[in-house]
Amino acid sequence: MTKQTASQAYDGSQIQVLEGLEPVRKRPGMYIGSTGYDGLHHLIKEIADNSIDEAIAGFATKVEIVLQADGGVQVTDDGRGIPVDKNAKTGLSTLETVLTVLHAGGKFGDGGYKVSSGLHGVGSSVVNALSTKMIAEVVREGQLYHMEFEQGKTTMPLKKLGKTDRPTGTRITFYPDPTIFKETVEFDYKWAVSYLRHQAYLTKGVYTSVIDERTGEQCAFYFEGGIKSYVQRLNIGKDVLSDDVFYVEREVEDSIIEVAVQYNDTFIETVRPFANNVLTPDGGTHLVGFRAAMTRVINDYARKNGLLKEKEDNLSGDDIREGLTAAILVKIPDPQFEGQTKNKLGNPEVRRYVEQVMNEYFAYYLEENPAVAKKIVGKATLAARARKAARAARENVIRKGALDGLNLPGKLSDCSSKDPTESELYIVEGDSAGGSAKSGRDSRTQAILPLRGKVLNVERARLDRMLGNNEIVSLIKGMGVGIGDQFDISGLRYHRIIIMTDADVDGSHIATLLMTFFFRYMREVVDGGHIYLAKPPLYLLKAAGNKRWYAYSDEEKDAKIQELIEERRARGTVINPEEAFTKQAGLNDIQRYKGLGEMDADQLWDTTMNPENRVLVQVKVEDAERADAIFTKLMGDEVLLRKNFIQSRAKDVNLEELDI
Repeated sequence: MTKQTASQAYDGSQIQVLEGLEPVRKRPGMYIGSTGYDGLHHLIKEIADNSIDEAIAGFATKVEIVLQADGGVQVTDDGRGIPVDKNAKTGLSTLETVLTVLHAGGKFGDGGYKVSSGLHGVGSSVVNALSTKMIAEVVREGQLYHMEFEQGKTTMPLKKLGKTDRPTGTRITFYPDPTIFKETVEFDYKWAVSYLRHQAYLTKGVYTSVIDERTGEQCAFYFEGGIKSYVQRLNIGKDVLSDDVFYVEREVEDSIIEVAVQYNDTFIETVRPFANNVLTPDGGTHLVGFRAAMTRVINDYARKNGLLKEKEDNLSGDDIREGLTAAILVKIPDPQFEGQTKNKLGNPEVRRYVEQVMNEYFAYYLEENPAVAKKIVGKATLAARARKAARAARENVIRKGALDGLNLPGKLSDCSSKDPTESELYIVEGDSAGGSAKSGRDSRTQAILPLRGKVLNVERARLDRMLGNNEIVSLIKGMGVGIGDQFDISGLRYHRIIIMTDADVDGSHIATLLMTFFFRYMREVVDGGHIYLAKPPLYLLKAAGNKRWYAYSDEEKDAKIQELIEERRARGTVINPEEAFTKQAGLNDIQRYKGLGEMDADQLWDTTMNPENRVLVQVKVEDAERADAIFTKLMGDEVLLRKNFIQSRAKDVNLEELDI
């Protein structure tokens, strides 16, 4: 990326003021979503997005985030630097206007930014309002300027410090206000790394870096290939149909369309649509245009080259997207996002732009790469056959009227309540534990589904094969949401799906297989926060007088033993340090549970199923990309990836705990 000169027009006349700043501290959630972890890190994004916008516009080549040892965050770019001249509408310097007035920024005028990732342009002032301190440093035309603020108010007016050798650009340092962010003000290094990695992929040629002064960790990213490199990363661990990645970048009217495509041999579609570097997980017009063009171009090629017989139906969009990995990046002057969260792009003209580019250039690609084209069509044809084979099986699986209790799997012990919001489904490993769970449960709200053996690894199976697996079919029937193109989250019969397996390696494997199934084929159930992992106890500590305590980890067991020793010592009991640790605590026995089946119904209820005592871990997918890579690594066909994963973590495994 070529850095443009600072002489290009960018001054105070391009900054437009829309409204004041007063509401931010009173209702921070309206501006950053929350005052927890996500809202805290949104502050970094608001500031860094401005630097990325400079890079998108071609004026910056470097963006750096420093997590300071004193709790602050420093964001630096080598762009043009925020203007420091007087703003005609506010009477303040432009820098002060941008940082203290809501809806003031270069994203509203005609000359500041042609393309911007910011929708509202409120970021800098909001971060300022929610910080105990903000320091702004700007370098323009060889001169260094400095300002300071507290809670959005200016405490040190704009000052010209003189000449400097630093390159042009902006540096913002801020300290989040702990009275606003009461949950935490500690920034996550991994979050910053993930954010800048994505921005480097989406802005080819920009150098991004993160430094954590608290730990000494640091990393940097630079991708000359942009989203082409991004698609290659998404396909790590998967067998690709061709090492080559289709890539196109074209300007259509006043917009830029970038698309990268590469197929792999899995059955999963992985498409990441972006608008002005903002991920739009719910798609929008750019995704609709891309899918329409892909379906049309591949069918046209297959017909033209005799890869589809005359009487055969066209390949469906689902067939064509099986194994597809793609990134779509559109850069448009006025993005119209649906909703405050920017999850979906609404600009109608963008569909036409993307279709136009893909219709022309992906068709060229297939013609010029016939071997790759034949593999893509062949894979889609196999998918079509599997889809037809799965149709009949699916009709036998999808349960009509999910809440009326008809056609439920025979092994399911259902609850009496028909209210999904209070109903729970325990997926239990084995008939023995299933029997205990059934006897010990609250039958009004808790349903039990025992599974025999290990569930099918759906990472390596198409839908037609899945529907031939009894355990998978039982899950689909019991949950009531259907599968594939008939999936409907509104039919979910239980708002808590609790995976309850043994606390050993086999139990963890079964839980992973189940989570793979939910992640790949019932993603909305996971995203809705309906999946939980039960945490059964590892130990039962017994003492005289039928006293007993449960411990859920080695650390908890050791802490309880130490607590019992201190209690005995406080009562005046003489503790013999030569005795065994358990004797010092007054314990008669410590039982290590090897499986849920070792517990009777009362014990299972007390420790793992009673809402007042149990420990549940909610399964969340904060970073779908990372989750996708982990499932591919652990459950896919590439043995070397799993081997490397195990070897890199072998030193952290406690063999005694695994009873090996």
